[in-house]
Amino acid sequence: MIRNALKFYIDGRWVDPCSDTRLPVVNPATEQTFGEIAMGNLEDVEAAVTAARRAFPSFAETSPAQRTQLLQRILAAFMDRYDEIADAILQEVGAPKALSHDWQAGIGRRHLEQLLRTLETFEFEKTRGTTLVRQEPVGVVALITPWNWPINQIVCKVAPALAAGCTMVLKPSEIAPINALLFAEVMHDAGVPAGVFNLINGDGPLVGAALSAHPQVDMVSFTGSTRAGIEIARLAAPTVKRVHQELGGKSANILLDDVDLESAVTSGVDSCFGNSGQSCNAPTRMLVPAALHDQAVEIARLAALAHTLGAPEEASTRMGPVISERQFNAIQKMIGIGIEEGAQLVCGGLGRPAHLPKGYYVQPTIFANVTQEMTISREEIFGPVLVIQPYDDPAHAVSMANDSVFGLAAYVQSADLDRARKVALQMRVGSVYINYPDWDAGAPFGGYKQSGNGREYAEWGLEAFLETKGVVGWGA
Repeated sequence: MIRNALKFYIDGRWVDPCSDTRLPVVNPATEQTFGEIAMGNLEDVEAAVTAARRAFPSFAETSPAQRTQLLQRILAAFMDRYDEIADAILQEVGAPKALSHDWQAGIGRRHLEQLLRTLETFEFEKTRGTTLVRQEPVGVVALITPWNWPINQIVCKVAPALAAGCTMVLKPSEIAPINALLFAEVMHDAGVPAGVFNLINGDGPLVGAALSAHPQVDMVSFTGSTRAGIEIARLAAPTVKRVHQELGGKSANILLDDVDLESAVTSGVDSCFGNSGQSCNAPTRMLVPAALHDQAVEIARLAALAHTLGAPEEASTRMGPVISERQFNAIQKMIGIGIEEGAQLVCGGLGRPAHLPKGYYVQPTIFANVTQEMTISREEIFGPVLVIQPYDDPAHAVSMANDSVFGLAAYVQSADLDRARKVALQMRVGSVYINYPDWDAGAPFGGYKQSGNGREYAEWGLEAFLETKGVVGWGA
């Protein structure tokens, strides 16, 4: 447990919280408490927002070059604490060692590196005729981040907010808070000016709501459930602050009839079950040609068996637990609904694996012959559950994929790149991934419909924290 677990980082210092409320931090692989954090209240929110507001005028006047130098120092300090951050995520999220070190912590590094590349060419000022167009920081921002990819969402909000010249209050997930406290130490070690970055822990209904409604907060950037996003937007509406959201998903993976079925199905299962299925953009709906359905199902079943469940620190473990008892129970409920509604249970199902009586372990589960109206085809499960749906022709597949309240991501697999591109352009989603490409920190990320608004990563993430000012007559 880190030394500052029971403190908040406000105005450049580690300070005692205003109440003595504590929350245990639970290792989901063991169900054992391995520490505790302080929980904030309205007084803590007020102190953090006041510090950010006080720091804003001077930080907003810093040059892009100065902010670039600050981000370079943050990257160096992050790398100094890299292993500690990865180990914390292993314990509090249950991510297997390779995942926590290579990807969970690694994405934080990649976002910082990408933003530094973005700043090399980003124009904060330009002229259009006699008008100066200037990009200025939006102000004080509240950053509310989730537990599933915690350092990813912290860095992809904090870094562009800093680059824009904003000051901020971060409220990380109270379920996976240790990596965020380590990140606050990174910020302090990098020399972030007092009040520019502030961190308080707390829950959504109290601390998150207070930040969303606070009249001195100019913007809220939130990643989490659609339900919580709706409430944040409602709370923010009276002050007409900017609300930037990345919410839920139910991403379709369309396999066209010319694919290498063995490879496409296996990779689709692997992508769905990564991070124990706890990724908002996971390809959880596999759409396959009806004539290939049964063959695809058998390939998927064998692929699922390769996802060995076990303790995150063991080298043989490919899938760890889900984050909490609450999440475990929610996934079990959805699996039960799938069975009740008549979907074909291919593998997995209800209950823990027999060899893992402790820990929030969900069996890798696949349903086949799933129809469009079934609950498991329409609602986000956020666990290692894949549904396989047959389709008649590509137009039918596109119609099924778009028939969703969500629009975060979609996937298309084809041996013919032109065919895949044609399908990709018909998808009503924020991101389409053709033939399982490498992850790209320079691609915009965000959703259509109930998957949110706005985009993150690279210049899109930076632009989210900027206001546009036109000075007409500047060059007259």
